[in-house]
Amino acid sequence: MNAQIQMPGCKPGATPADQKNSGERESMIVEMRTTLVKPMTQKKVEERFAQALPERQKLSPLGGFFHTDVGTLNQIIELWPYENMAQREDVQARAVKIGWPPDNREFVIEQDTKILKPAPFSPPFKTGKFGNVYEIRQYIYQSGTIPKVIEAWIPLIEARMKMSPMVGCWYTEIGPVNQWVHIWPFQDAAERQRVRAEAVERKMWPPVTAEWLLRMENCLALPASFSPLR
Repeated sequence: MNAQIQMPGCKPGATPADQKNSGERESMIVEMRTTLVKPMTQKKVEERFAQALPERQKLSPLGGFFHTDVGTLNQIIELWPYENMAQREDVQARAVKIGWPPDNREFVIEQDTKILKPAPFSPPFKTGKFGNVYEIRQYIYQSGTIPKVIEAWIPLIEARMKMSPMVGCWYTEIGPVNQWVHIWPFQDAAERQRVRAEAVERKMWPPVTAEWLLRMENCLALPASFSPLR
């Protein structure tokens, strides 16, 4: 069963058009934490995380936990949804008192954290079983062009999501600025290739935003056994 983490101002099952036309849409933020660990240590990091997670989940739910399979290897990606920054700060202050995060310092090379705000058409954040492989795409755009990117996506995203679901689409609120993140689940790499080829053949995807693009990154990530998104 899929569990919806309800966003204020967004009705369950609302289409992108419904969300765009709604006059009120105060949306949930997502903290995306990316940790690069030393080779051959990813399983140890996941084991420690899994052991400590039940107590941490009493404070706020985990959205997803992945490790990269294609792209930059040995990366661990966490998704933590919050109602707002105030809740995140409160939860983090209480988490320290229960010994969170788990001590993985001997395995960590570098860490990156960004706070993501959903695009107007992003679906409500849901957890559940959507696919075995998650494509995580991250772009950097020229300063001040995110509103143009949003407008370019709006006419196309609903038709694209009918081909395969999207976990969410966000832009950075805090952290490296002008970043655009979208996550797509697939049953396997073959399904991903088929859907993308069909979308291009139909000339309805991707949105035309190349003139503002500075950098593109992509990875295929696998959910951990305890990941709510799986």
